[in-house]
Amino acid sequence: MTPFRFTVPLRLFFCLFFFTGSQALADSCTTSQCHDNMGKGEFVHGPAAVGDCTFCHIEKGDHSFEPIKDVGALCVQCHEKVDIRSVGHAPVREGLCSDCHDPHQSSYLYLLKAAGADLCMLCHDDAITNGKFVHSAVADGGCGTCHNVHSGDFPKLLPAVGNQVCFECHFDKAEEINDDKVIHPPVADACVNCHDPHSSNYMNILSREGNEELCFQCHDDKNEEITTSLVKHGGLTTETRCLACHDPHLSDQSRLLVMGPAELCLSCHDREYVKPSGTVADMKTYLAERPELHGPIADNDCSSCHNPHGSSNFRILREPFPERFYAGYNPDNYSLCFMCHEENLAEEPSTLTMTGFRNGDQNLHYIHVNKTVKGRTCRACHDAHASRNPRHIRDAVPFNAWKLPIGFTKTSTGGKCLPGCHQLFEYDRKKPAKNR
Repeated sequence: MTPFRFTVPLRLFFCLFFFTGSQALADSCTTSQCHDNMGKGEFVHGPAAVGDCTFCHIEKGDHSFEPIKDVGALCVQCHEKVDIRSVGHAPVREGLCSDCHDPHQSSYLYLLKAAGADLCMLCHDDAITNGKFVHSAVADGGCGTCHNVHSGDFPKLLPAVGNQVCFECHFDKAEEINDDKVIHPPVADACVNCHDPHSSNYMNILSREGNEELCFQCHDDKNEEITTSLVKHGGLTTETRCLACHDPHLSDQSRLLVMGPAELCLSCHDREYVKPSGTVADMKTYLAERPELHGPIADNDCSSCHNPHGSSNFRILREPFPERFYAGYNPDNYSLCFMCHEENLAEEPSTLTMTGFRNGDQNLHYIHVNKTVKGRTCRACHDAHASRNPRHIRDAVPFNAWKLPIGFTKTSTGGKCLPGCHQLFEYDRKKPAKNR
């Protein structure tokens, strides 16, 4: 419906030009006490502006008029049809043009009955805009930014399908999705899976608190894992929680990590942490000073051994691993090591193939580890992260309050060690050494 704005002299011109019987009626309508304000609005409908009341209102005589039964049909006598697309706005479909437009005059452009979102809220529940955080288009009264007002080709009168509506403004996200390798499935499906398009009580107009609660709507397995774990990952106690490690939209890293796995871990583990359970080393410096890296570390995959969401084991390890120097042998206690290494390594007294740590065919892993009372645990000799020595052998190992030196030297067919205050021990795969 096209509005007309007239100045007083122009109105006078139309009054002179249309001085007919209908004009006499119009003069009667607008000069009476009933309709004396007609034609004085900021925006005036054309027939009302020129005083042609009977174009829309059919007089029956004696100042009585036939009711307008089909408003829509009356409007399209002058105006082009606007319900030409597959999805129509309900008032348009039902021919109720006057639900939104005033047929005589208005203070608003297009003869609307209110401005912006206020017009929409004459019918729609304004609760959708009452959240603490409001979508900028809604806050500016721009419902028409996302919705066609008369008809459209897509559900909800949207100008496009799904995320394409969002990308009309959030083009930076569209570009990132094209550039990055891993997309969060809810993002690929629909932005509204996580964001409310109108308003929300949560930052970034999310449907839930975005640093954890929203994630748990889909990742209920992680919710259980995190909340029931006995040993908590410190990263999940920070304000950002899940977002400390994961990007909620997309990433060029697997699992939507914000950077490479080891790089991510070392972005926090670049300092020493003192906790009631013990001191956590500055791993970034520790690894930089030790060139012999354990396989998972060399592969930049700390999560092979540590569960970043929490665990029931010491140091959030994925499987049990002895914390101390001595432990009676039980294969269940070494589940972490046996995820990669052969369990038989500590259970066969003799071998020629299973390990290089042997004196002739005597399996020295079995000799050290497989003891009922004082079995030496893996950590007694090996560093699970990195070392300056071959086979991740430690320089020294914590033995209660003392850092007991191992004194390891490797040879082409074996090696020797001088642990602490003990005698020198040697081993040779070809010519078995004789030790006391």
